[in-house]
Amino acid sequence: MAEWLGLPFDDEPPSESRSPGVREVPEVPLTVSGLTAQLKAIVEGTFATVEVEGQVSNHRPHPSGHLYFTLKDSSAQIRAVMFRSDARRLTFRLEDGQLVVIKGRISVYEVRGEYQIICDRIAPHGLGALQLAFEQLKKRLTTEGLFDASRKRALPTLPRKIGVVTSLSGAALQDILRVLTARYPTAHVIIRDARVQGDGAAEELARGLRAIAKVEGVDVVIIGRGGGSAEDLWAFNDEGLARAIAACPIPVISAVGHEVDFTIADFVADVRAATPSNAAEIVVDRADSFRNRIDRAAERLTAATRRAIDTRRQRSMRAQSRLQAYPTRVVLRQRDCQEYILRMRHALVDRVARSGQRFEQLRRRLEARDVRRVAADWRLRLVRTDARLRQVAIHRHQTADAQARELAARLHALSPLAVLGRGYAVCWNDARTGIIRSTRSVQPGDGVRVTLADGELRCQVTETPQS
Repeated sequence: MAEWLGLPFDDEPPSESRSPGVREVPEVPLTVSGLTAQLKAIVEGTFATVEVEGQVSNHRPHPSGHLYFTLKDSSAQIRAVMFRSDARRLTFRLEDGQLVVIKGRISVYEVRGEYQIICDRIAPHGLGALQLAFEQLKKRLTTEGLFDASRKRALPTLPRKIGVVTSLSGAALQDILRVLTARYPTAHVIIRDARVQGDGAAEELARGLRAIAKVEGVDVVIIGRGGGSAEDLWAFNDEGLARAIAACPIPVISAVGHEVDFTIADFVADVRAATPSNAAEIVVDRADSFRNRIDRAAERLTAATRRAIDTRRQRSMRAQSRLQAYPTRVVLRQRDCQEYILRMRHALVDRVARSGQRFEQLRRRLEARDVRRVAADWRLRLVRTDARLRQVAIHRHQTADAQARELAARLHALSPLAVLGRGYAVCWNDARTGIIRSTRSVQPGDGVRVTLADGELRCQVTETPQS
C-alpha cells in the first residue's frame, strides 16, 4: 500500500516490470470522484490517529470559532484545522511561529482534492500550555498598563468593613478570620462565597468581587485561596478576573497560594500577599500601626508627667530639708508644697483631658472629611437647591402667565374688532384701499364696503347730503 501511495500520479508506471504488491491499474479509467474516494478511504484508514510536530503559520481564527492554519517544517507543509468544540479547550492562544505538537487524524477534502490534518489536541513544544497562556496574558496586560505601580492604591489606615471573596469551605477563609479575630476583633467582615478552582470558578470570583464592591462602606477586599498546583490556581490567571480586579473601585489584596506562587491576580491587585493569613496581617498592621502611634504618644505623655512630678517632688524634699531649721516657716512651706502638689495634679489632669478632647476633635474632623460624607452633604445641598429652583421657576412662570393674560385683555379692549362687537361698523371704499371718514369723499352710485363684527357688506351710495 505504501508503494502504491508513493507512485507519481502524473506518470504512467512501466508496463513491462511491476513490483510485487503494486495495484494493477484497471482497464476502465476511474472518475476523479472515484479516485478521490479511494484515496480518502486509504489515507483516512491508514492515518486515523497521528501525532505531528511543526511550526504554526498563516493562522486564521474564524468567526465561527474554528481555527485554520498551516503546519510546516523546513521542507514541507500541511493544512490544519481545529474545530470549535476542541478549540474551546485550548489553554493558550495559538500564534504564528509557535512550535507545537498536534494530535489528530488525516482527512481528504474531496471537493478540492486536498488533504489536511484535523486537530484534536495542540500542545506547545517545550513550554507547557498553562505556562505559555500565563506568559501571553501577562505580556498583554503589561502592555495595557494594568500592572503599573502608578494605578495601585494605598490601603486604608483603619478599615471598618473588610470584604473577603473566597470559598466558605476552604482553609484560606479560616486563616483570615483567625488573624482578624485575634488582632482586630472590632472589624466588620463581609464574606462572599465563590468557587476557587474548576470550570466557572473565575466567573464566580469576578461576580463575587463586583458584589462586594457594591456593599456600602467596604474599605478593602481580600480575594484568594490556599496553595495548590498550577491547575488548582488557574482561576486566578483568568483575564476576566484580572480586569474585574483592575476595575474594582475598592483597594484589592490578592492572597493566592503560598509565598512562592504568583498569579495574574497578584500583579493586577493593589497589594499582593504571600498567603491568606498574610493578607489579614497586612490589613491588621495598618490598624496596629495607627494604634501604636497613639500608644507611643500616651507613653510619652505619661513619662513627661512622671518626670514633672519627680522634679517637683525633689524640689519639695530639698525645700523641706532646708526649712527644718525654721519650724515656723516649715509649716508654711509644707502648706505651700501641698498646694503646689494639688495644683500640679489638677493641671496634669486638665492637660490630659484637653489632650483627649483635642484627639477627639481631630478624629471627628477626620471623619467629617470622609469623601462619602462630603458627597452625601453635597447631594443633599443639590436636592435642596433643585427644589428652590423649581419653586422660583414655577413662581416666575405664574407671574409671566398673569402678565400675559393682563396684556391680552388690554389688547383685546383696544382691538377694533372689539369696537365692532359693540355695534359699530367701518366703511371702506369699493377697492378697500381707504376708510371713508366723510360723506364728501363719495358720490351717489359709488360702491362701498361696510365691515361689521360678523362679516362685510357691499353697498352702493344712493344719496349724499350735498346731493
